[in-house]
Amino acid sequence: MPKINKYVDIDTVEREAKKDLIDRHSPFITVEGVAKQGEMVPVNVKMGNEYTHPDDFDHYIESITLFNGETKLASATFVPGTLGNEKSHAEVTFNIRATTKKLNLVAHAYCTKHGIWESTPVLVEVTE
Repeated sequence: MPKINKYVDIDTVEREAKKDLIDRHSPFITVEGVAKQGEMVPVNVKMGNEYTHPDDFDHYIESITLFNGETKLASATFVPGTLGNEKSHAEVTFNIRATTKKLNLVAHAYCTKHGIWESTPVLVEVTE
């Protein structure tokens, strides 16, 4: 089983290179609006907050996957050059239907050079 790297608050990291590595490989989840039972809710996943990631032939974000707990909800796959071969934030918005009373959202991203990275979980209350 591959190692899953987890986000660490970069404010607690001293070396700039380590901050860059952690931030640009970490997926960040934003839920837009209110989650209502049975309705679609947009969930945005963006790679990196402060630092951008390369989009080179041998080093790029290959995929972003969204989970609710252990249930896979959605996945997006990228090919090298999707971002114009420039450092950038890979980003995707998944529209999911809220069918439970709460969502425990976690994103995984796969970098072709540095493996799997996991977001900080985001808990979302679902209203009726």
